[in-house]
Amino acid sequence: MPERVQLSRRRGYRKPEGAVVVARPSRWGNPFTVEEFGRHEAVRRYEQMIRWKLGDDPTLLDPLRGKDLACWCPFDGEPCHADVLLKLASEGETDD
Repeated sequence: MPERVQLSRRRGYRKPEGAVVVARPSRWGNPFTVEEFGRHEAVRRYEQMIRWKLGDDPTLLDPLRGKDLACWCPFDGEPCHADVLLKLASEGETDD
């Protein structure tokens, strides 16, 4: 089951193999900043934007399906845009 992993600048840290970085400035980065909107509103707006984009391109999240997603957000119980991507990518998975 794919999960969110936290990126780190600590010495010796290595991103888990196969994990996709979804932080800024990647194509998956959240343009709605926590500083401007607060965490909940930034994530809400991001989900709205991704759902809108999925309407135009249902394959948008295919590169993320089945992958761990890496972001800088802490594991503090607060929402993260990577959680949105994990949720939406798993909703689009099918059993072949």
